[in-house]
Amino acid sequence: MSTFLELGLKAPINNALTDLGYEKPTVIQEKAIPQIISSTDDLKAFAQTGTGKTAAFSLPILELLNEDNSNVQAIILSPTRELAVQIGKNIEDFCKYLPKVKVTTVYGGANMDTQIRSLKRGSQIVVGTPGRTVDLINRRALKLGNVQWLVLDEADEMLNMGFKDELDKVLEATPETKQTLLFSATFPREVEAIAKNYMTKPVEITSGEKNQGSDNVSHEYYSVTERTRYPALKRIADLNPDIYAIIFCRTRRETQEVADNLIKDGYSADALHGDLSQGQRDSVMGKFRKKTIQILVATDVAARGLDVTELTHVLNHKLPDQIENYTHRSGRTGRAGNKGISIVLVNGKEKGKLRAIERIIKKKFVETKVPTGKEIVENQLMNLIDKVQATKVNESEINEFLPTIYEKLAALDREELIQKFVSLEFNTMLAYYENAKDLNDLSSRENSRARATNENMTRFFINIGRKDSLNPAKLIGLINDQNIGDKIEIGAIDILDTFSFFEIDKNFENETLAAFGENQPDFDGRSVNIEITKKERSGGGRRRGKKPFGKKDGGFGRKRSSEGSSDRGGRKRSDRSSSDRPKNSGDRKSGGFGRRRRER
Repeated sequence: MSTFLELGLKAPINNALTDLGYEKPTVIQEKAIPQIISSTDDLKAFAQTGTGKTAAFSLPILELLNEDNSNVQAIILSPTRELAVQIGKNIEDFCKYLPKVKVTTVYGGANMDTQIRSLKRGSQIVVGTPGRTVDLINRRALKLGNVQWLVLDEADEMLNMGFKDELDKVLEATPETKQTLLFSATFPREVEAIAKNYMTKPVEITSGEKNQGSDNVSHEYYSVTERTRYPALKRIADLNPDIYAIIFCRTRRETQEVADNLIKDGYSADALHGDLSQGQRDSVMGKFRKKTIQILVATDVAARGLDVTELTHVLNHKLPDQIENYTHRSGRTGRAGNKGISIVLVNGKEKGKLRAIERIIKKKFVETKVPTGKEIVENQLMNLIDKVQATKVNESEINEFLPTIYEKLAALDREELIQKFVSLEFNTMLAYYENAKDLNDLSSRENSRARATNENMTRFFINIGRKDSLNPAKLIGLINDQNIGDKIEIGAIDILDTFSFFEIDKNFENETLAAFGENQPDFDGRSVNIEITKKERSGGGRRRGKKPFGKKDGGFGRKRSSEGSSDRGGRKRSDRSSSDRPKNSGDRKSGGFGRRRRER
């Protein structure tokens, strides 16, 4: 493999690349850079996501452009604001030692006057989204009469987003003598049409087979039902305590719903989609790049240009409408030489699409089972132990406390100390997953739809609900803390705004009433009442009994999260199948994620 200097790039560019840590060119860079430098032929380049396309087209442009001419010499179009900003920033980094070269990035959602002022000061390179670029051309603020290079990056996505008219207008404003460079990760027929209509006898180069998936990415699928799709997603996250991932959804609404549920259930997550303002999007992406957010839930378009090289996973909550987009999704991981995993959740109807994707990426999906509670707990425990082993002790800070600590723990032997230490971190998770459902049993009524009310259960009313921050897991914890019975079974749970319902094994009906009455617990400072309720035989409405009991004291330790606000399955007292995520199983101390609220 050549060096960048051997590819024909001058010293200032090489020095900037050295500062950025670039050592060897990638395959697409090794092919594209000398081709663009040595020829004025149009170029059609295939490059998988994450292989360095931006450097492949921008470095030779920097090599060739006239630094002393302040006119626009290169126009680079990208489908999204995020990608345009990323390209602009990369080029600014590349021309660190070319002080006369100016780059302006133009996109919607930002102040147009600021962009116009930047253009008036002179910019040799303009990076823009099609819509804003056309707006500036119409205002005569952007003049492309001297353009030598037109770059179409992610051309397939620009067509998918309906930018054909804008592309036509930009092309009309550029001279026929320009060199057109088309870069794309996939080459469907529509992109081939761009090449045919907008390019003259283009040279074609690839860094692998067209549309083929990256060799660094493995592909897995999990079979789910609509009822188990979100619980399965959470279990996958729980199985991987150090996960750093993007979850792809098809619609903005679905994206926000999944993100909201993850946040509510204690995950370090946020949403990225087109309904957010530019400021909100910048904030979310900034936190994700810094790993303040560990799970980003995004639409396909919003995630374009998100240049993150260390993603461990890409999770497809649902497959994209256009299966070619799967290549873009999976290409977000396995970058910069790292290994990555692309996971797909599919129901019975969606499974057939996997074969079509396999033909595109030239790889097979591996069927994987949704992890069991035991597997998750074991993985989390081992992750914790590994982190304990790797923890450096700050002796200068802790030494003064050690005598007192040793004195307090003197009565414990080694085994007992380890047991207590592990229990302190994982009692909640162990109980939470003790009798968790097998989500791989897709034929079970419990996994496919809500079950009817069990005749062996007694239904209770409780006077706290969603507005009190109650969820199924917290309610289960509250019931458990009353010590009603070792093997008490909790049935369906319905959380409403100001009150809720839960079912208890009817054999423990009196014990439940007595326990709540005697313990007099409260919930976050609010006195709690429970009553026996019965459904009307006609099925319309409920009526409550006349056995209220007040609550005054009690707390239930760590919060437990839910797999939804309504849980219809029967389970043992410690079965957490209605909610597959205890809040504190996710904090950084226990090897998962800390809970972080969104900042808007």
